[in-house]
Amino acid sequence: MHRAAPKADIDESALTVSAPKTEAAGVKAVTVALERAVEEMGVVRTARTLTRVNQRHGFDCPGCAWPEPTGMRRPAEFCENGDKAVAEEATLRTVTPEFFAEHSLRELSEKSGYWLGQQGRITHPMVLRPGADHYSPIAWTEAYRLIAETLRGLSTPDEAVFYTSGRTANETAFLYQLLVRSFGTNNLPDCSNMCHESSGAALTSSIGIGKGSVTIDDFKKADLIIVAGQNPGTNHPRMLSALGEAKAHGATVIAVNPLPETGLIGFRDPQTVKGFTTGITIADDFLQIRLGGDMALFQGLAKLLFEAEDRKPGAVVDRVFVDTHTAGFDEYEKHMRAVDLGVVEEATGLTRADLDRTAALIAESGNIIICWAMGLTQQLHGVATIEEATNLLLLRGMIGKPGAGVCPVRGHSNVQGDRTMGIWEKMPETFLAALDDEFGIRSPREHGWDTVDAIRAMRDGRAKVFFGMGGNFAAATPDTEVTEAALRGCERTVHVSTKLNRSHVVHGRTALILPTLGRTDEDLQDGVRQQVSVEDSMSMVHLSTGRLKPVSEHLRSEVAIVCELAAELFGPGHPVPWSDFRRDYDKIRDAIANVVPGCAGYNDKVRGRNGFELPHPPRDAREFRTATGKANFAVNDLHWLPVPAGRLILQTLRSHDQYNTTIYGLDDRYRGIHNGRRVVLVHPEDIAALGFVEDELVDLISEWTDGSERRVTGFRVVAYSTPRGNAAAYYPETNPLVPLDHVALRSNTPVSKAVTIRMERHVNTA
Repeated sequence: MHRAAPKADIDESALTVSAPKTEAAGVKAVTVALERAVEEMGVVRTARTLTRVNQRHGFDCPGCAWPEPTGMRRPAEFCENGDKAVAEEATLRTVTPEFFAEHSLRELSEKSGYWLGQQGRITHPMVLRPGADHYSPIAWTEAYRLIAETLRGLSTPDEAVFYTSGRTANETAFLYQLLVRSFGTNNLPDCSNMCHESSGAALTSSIGIGKGSVTIDDFKKADLIIVAGQNPGTNHPRMLSALGEAKAHGATVIAVNPLPETGLIGFRDPQTVKGFTTGITIADDFLQIRLGGDMALFQGLAKLLFEAEDRKPGAVVDRVFVDTHTAGFDEYEKHMRAVDLGVVEEATGLTRADLDRTAALIAESGNIIICWAMGLTQQLHGVATIEEATNLLLLRGMIGKPGAGVCPVRGHSNVQGDRTMGIWEKMPETFLAALDDEFGIRSPREHGWDTVDAIRAMRDGRAKVFFGMGGNFAAATPDTEVTEAALRGCERTVHVSTKLNRSHVVHGRTALILPTLGRTDEDLQDGVRQQVSVEDSMSMVHLSTGRLKPVSEHLRSEVAIVCELAAELFGPGHPVPWSDFRRDYDKIRDAIANVVPGCAGYNDKVRGRNGFELPHPPRDAREFRTATGKANFAVNDLHWLPVPAGRLILQTLRSHDQYNTTIYGLDDRYRGIHNGRRVVLVHPEDIAALGFVEDELVDLISEWTDGSERRVTGFRVVAYSTPRGNAAAYYPETNPLVPLDHVALRSNTPVSKAVTIRMERHVNTA
């Protein structure tokens, strides 16, 4: 039997702290995963579900976008956090109309995101009418009519915002952007705007495509793998298996991170005998870098590589690659030779020995992969930092060869696929023209709003309707007070959701919740089972088929919701065959094949053993579709983050019991935090120097150059191994500290890895 949803909310007074773990996964991970699964799904449903995760005829895990192996797959092709994600979705707990009748909006708004998510799957479409304090059920036809009337009543289509979560499958994403562009706007913000937009901007400038250039098989061919600004043990646990396999083939792994991350220290693979007995050390070296010091690190390493080239001409710089395939090398070389290594040491907190050791490995390695995640992208100069990492690979000729390349590791399970399918406010003319030719519509050409600009537009009254295809917009975005006020200022908010979250209680004048199927659910359209497809972090596209009976007959698939809304919005004369698309997803894929580059023959190729790999010109043929026709060396002035006296530089991060804004539980087991979330991790010497003691309750106040401040209250001080002057705390609890305008240059991504704060003793005013 599964357990009922918890009635009590988080009690931060129960929080305890123990020593951080030195090994990840292993028996404990298996135990925790199974306990959580049975708690949510029961024994029988757990067995039926977990055996299908990431299998060739199963469903794609709704967790991270790490790829599946191309060879034989293991019986349990999932990780602890993937298991938690599946359990959350396939839960037998339900949120019914009776639940909404029992709980007022005022009551729900006082609950934590953890409590809301734990209540279960939403079973009926619900509406909150103007002035009401309870959601009430609504028929699907009436819900579509309300949305369509509001959209048609806008002064311009640009008064509507259409957000997308990375969980949305390719077929839905393609139809969703088709609906939005048929309506007349490019306002298509998505979760990528808040995470890997800096990667896309940097890579498009450097190599001509905003995606990584490696495949899963390249890890077995690499000599050196640098993992920077990323915590695989919590955010992409299956990556640890790939890193372990790389090490078995002789690779060296270097971790670059302000915090020691358990998965990179010790890993017990629960699917191998050795993993249960001895385990392995993943990272051969750990560079504990200061927040904001990554650009300095990459520039300092480049300077040392040029000095190594001077000592052994032709041994370090790949002159054939550089001369044949790159532009801007001479200016880059001049700029790097002028780098001051003393400044690099100060900016990074690393020693000259650390720099020399790392540069020597880069100079000597034949195949190099650099991986990164939000630790790099969510910096003020995140785009330039990623360009500098790419510069190192270009210098060594590490693009377009086996076992080498750039590897941005995406979080959401199909965020990369959504972008491929057209979820972007700035899609190129070639895509829009192909879309118009296929369907006989006229797509707007004026660029739309990304996430930050969409919030600004709602804040300023320029946007009146918010439509969210999945996700938890209110909790995922920065500047919580401003964002919530912006949503409340809308005429109508609509959320296509599986479970309750904070966004449902931060509503417009009228609010709708449209309950949808999840990846695990069987999708029957007119009695015929349908399949969807997704793209992983390495450009592999494959099918996903849910098999579980939905918890309610009132759920609709995301595809059905888009098509039925479009039919209501546009009427029967619209040139897009919405009804045909709802009945048969193969027809959607045929349309994708005609519009999306690299997708010709989609229906046939996606049914291959491993699906199919989208083309990547730099990887496939060392072809660089940039303005110069070559890979571009970037030249960037060095920027880093000095720590003001009496202050700390804060980064926000996930707990191990968390996936983005979904809180599975209250234990960050690897960091030793249990039964709570409001903690701030600070170096012991900083705690003493700032006049505090461990376990003390403090408020965190962020400070900004315009004199403004933001505050979050009641955080417990935890002594932790972090560089002096740095601190860490969980989001979304710390999102209020990040102003809407604190964004990365050139990508507009919120900067959550560089927040200047001070601590003040907490005064309980309750």
